[in-house]
Amino acid sequence: MVYCDKNTNILEWGSEEIVLPYRSPLDNKIHRYFPDFYIKVKESNGQIKKYLIEIKPKKQTIEPKVQTKKTKGYVYEVVEYAKNQAKWKAATEYCEDRQWTFKVLTEEDLGV
Repeated sequence: MVYCDKNTNILEWGSEEIVLPYRSPLDNKIHRYFPDFYIKVKESNGQIKKYLIEIKPKKQTIEPKVQTKKTKGYVYEVVEYAKNQAKWKAATEYCEDRQWTFKVLTEEDLGV
């Protein structure tokens, strides 16, 4: 957040300010999703772009490999992956409607 405040190319930003409805694949009901960040950026070419950003561990962005033994850990990974996919689909559609960009960043993107 300090980065956003001190970067002169970030014109606006907010944390968990946008609420998106999404249909959960678990119960087929509508739930609310709060992407981590909204950022309005002046890019190096002078163009202004708006982004919705989600920050997740890389492990949560990769589909779990099918396992024959359904451990609690495996079931948790499958459930979280399915929920994230539904949320990210809603965010992608929201952004496409507004000519924004949705990105999921991991520790690799952040250099952590």
